[in-house]
Amino acid sequence: MSYDKDIQHSLDYIEDHLDEPLSLKWLAEVANFSPFHFHRVFQTMVGESVIEYVRKRRLTVAAEKIYFTNQKIIDIALEVGFSYQESFNRAFKKQFGVSPLQYRRAHQLSGPFRSKAYLKSYRIKGELSMEPSLKKVEGFYVVGYEVKTKNVDGENNSDIPAFWQQYLQNDLGEKIPSPLNPYEELGICTDFQPETGEFTYIIGKRVAEGTTPLAGMVYRTFPEQEFAIFTTPPADDKSFIPTIQSTWNNIFSTWFPQSDYEHSGTLDIELYDERCHVNENKKIDIYVPVKKRAAIVK
Repeated sequence: MSYDKDIQHSLDYIEDHLDEPLSLKWLAEVANFSPFHFHRVFQTMVGESVIEYVRKRRLTVAAEKIYFTNQKIIDIALEVGFSYQESFNRAFKKQFGVSPLQYRRAHQLSGPFRSKAYLKSYRIKGELSMEPSLKKVEGFYVVGYEVKTKNVDGENNSDIPAFWQQYLQNDLGEKIPSPLNPYEELGICTDFQPETGEFTYIIGKRVAEGTTPLAGMVYRTFPEQEFAIFTTPPADDKSFIPTIQSTWNNIFSTWFPQSDYEHSGTLDIELYDERCHVNENKKIDIYVPVKKRAAIVK
């Protein structure tokens, strides 16, 4: 089984309906997925979030209309799905660096453009062995530090590494009170808002229930749930981070399509322990919350 046809169908649908409201929930129905699972699969297979892709396609079409036609800018904004010219102007300037009127007056068709995605260009091949263990994990408690970020315009790709750097450089992990395992650290993505791409990223350690966090820390409770637990292949310092990223990509492009499960939308966990403190054969565990995928009638 493959998700290719489902995601390509959603891409075709987006292209034919750029002038209409396109919610994540509706596009997920078009692709026969739950909203959160669609959000994650689309991002893996296309290379950017649904909302980011739709916005860039709409603005690319708008730029072409501004250059090739004499249509009023407000009419173009409406044709590509914007209800108000002010919001269109802000989005256009963010992508192209100038206002729509300035773009027209420049008489130059210039990017960055976003062409329609075709999966043959973005398909991630399953090169890693996907043999997770499925386990119901009891509820647990975490004390640590959090940052709010979003997976739009690569914001999370800069925020999270910077957050880890701050955590390590300042030995913030040493200040967490009474961890159950002082050599284990968790990187947790939670509080997902798929419609906006916003989520919370936490670096912390498991603690006993009721542990009081110090100033600047957070205390979070996570209920019992089922996880698919993947262990990344052994890697050296240079290939460690790319191997983690490849494992994530393969989870969504290879393992999920072949399984009876989908992402439950609660939290993702990367577990770092003694295994990633060595020079060679570094490994981590990736915990992905799962639920049985509902039968789909096509």
